[in-house]
Amino acid sequence: AVMELGACGTQVEEDEDRIFFQNEITSADPNKIISRQHDVEIAFTCSYPKRTNLTLGFRHKNPYAFREKGFGAFTFQFEFFESQRFRKQVDSSSYPVEVYLKQMIFMQIEATSSIPNTELFVESCRATPYDNPNSRISYTIIENGCVKDRTVQIYQSPKSQFRFGMEAFEFIGAHEEVYITCSVLLCEIGVPGTRCSQGCIRSNSWNNRKKRDAAAETSSHSISQGPLHLARTKDAKATGPSLSLGLNLVFIVGCLLACAVVVYRSRRAKAKYQPLATSET
Repeated sequence: AVMELGACGTQVEEDEDRIFFQNEITSADPNKIISRQHDVEIAFTCSYPKRTNLTLGFRHKNPYAFREKGFGAFTFQFEFFESQRFRKQVDSSSYPVEVYLKQMIFMQIEATSSIPNTELFVESCRATPYDNPNSRISYTIIENGCVKDRTVQIYQSPKSQFRFGMEAFEFIGAHEEVYITCSVLLCEIGVPGTRCSQGCIRSNSWNNRKKRDAAAETSSHSISQGPLHLARTKDAKATGPSLSLGLNLVFIVGCLLACAVVVYRSRRAKAKYQPLATSET
C-alpha cells in the first residue's frame, strides 16, 4: 500500500538535520467484529535529511546514425578537441567542457559511410544556451555554408571531416552553458551541382539553387554536442564591469578633490590682507 506522508495520523518530528515521519501498521481485519488473537502492531519511522547535495550530469552525445537510399548506413560524430592539432579529443567523462571567455575552442565533425567516395558538408552551425536546436535564443556561427562569426577558423582536414575553431563566448543573461548544433550532409565526390560542390551560398543567391539530386547527396541532418560551461576565474571577476565602474568613480572623485584643492589654494594666494583703520582722537 502507498500513502501520503501526512495521511493516516502520521506524526512529524524534526531535529537540526532531519525530518521524521512516524506511524504504526496494525493487522486488524476491518471486516471482523471480534477477534481472539492479538493484533500485530509494527511501528516504523521514515527520516529525510533537510539538506542534500545534488549533482547535475551531462551525457556526451554518441555518433548520430542514419540510413538513406543510395548511401546506406552512415554516421556523424561531433567532438571537442584540446588543441588545433586535433590529436586528442575532450574526454566524454569531463562534460560539461569548461572554457574561459575568448578561449579558442576546437571542434571536429566526422562522417563515416558504408560506401566510398563521399564527402562531408557543413551547411550551418548555431549556438544555443539549451540542449534545444530550436531555442528562440541562438547565435549563428555558419549559415548557408558561409562563416558568420569573425573568430571562426577553418582547419585543413580530409573530405570526411570538418575542423573548425572559434573564441568562446557567453549568452547575455542567466545562461552559463552553450550547445553547438550543426546541419550536415553527405555528397558523392565529383558530382557537379551537389550542395557540397556549391560551398558558401550568399543570401541573395540562395533562391537560385537547383533542387538537389537525391541520388548524389543525402538529406540535411541536425547534430549537436555540449555543453560548454563558462568558467569564471578570480582574474576574470576582478576585471569585470562592476570593478571597472568602481575604479572610474574613484578616479572621478579624486579629480574633483584635486580641483577643489587647487581652487582653494589659488584663492588664498590672491587674497590681500590690509591693516584695519584706527581712529585717532
